[in-house]
Amino acid sequence: MASKTLLIVAHAPSPNTKKLAQAAYDGANHPDIDINVILKSPQDTQPQDVLSADALLLGTTENLAYMAGLTKDFFDRCYYPVLEGKQGMPFALYIRAGQDGTGTHRAMQTITTGLRWSWIQDALILKGDWQEEFASQVEELAMTLAAGLEAGIY
Repeated sequence: MASKTLLIVAHAPSPNTKKLAQAAYDGANHPDIDINVILKSPQDTQPQDVLSADALLLGTTENLAYMAGLTKDFFDRCYYPVLEGKQGMPFALYIRAGQDGTGTHRAMQTITTGLRWSWIQDALILKGDWQEEFASQVEELAMTLAAGLEAGIY
């Protein structure tokens, strides 16, 4: 029986970003990995969801060289309620960037440094026009985080 929980918070306003969120969910739910996986939108995620998770995968779009407004709202609502309780939490990020994703990445580094979350790898930045391989990259990221969580690496 799964004892660890991976929370996926994915901003998915378009068909392509919905594919990314589904790929993250599918990757984390690989049949050989035994963890609980919860997929939520930023607006539906509450501090208790984060406090109940053992790791978090965040997916956001790049909007005006910054994270999506709903992703920012997630942090506005959850930052202080989870600050003390989730220090060291394993974390991964994918950014669907129409441009280069650097502003979003920089903002996420600042926020997660303040939260003292532990990045399992650098952000996966999916740049430019849509490519079908983006979904498999997100799936692999989610699978890596889930397998490491199950194994106790993270």
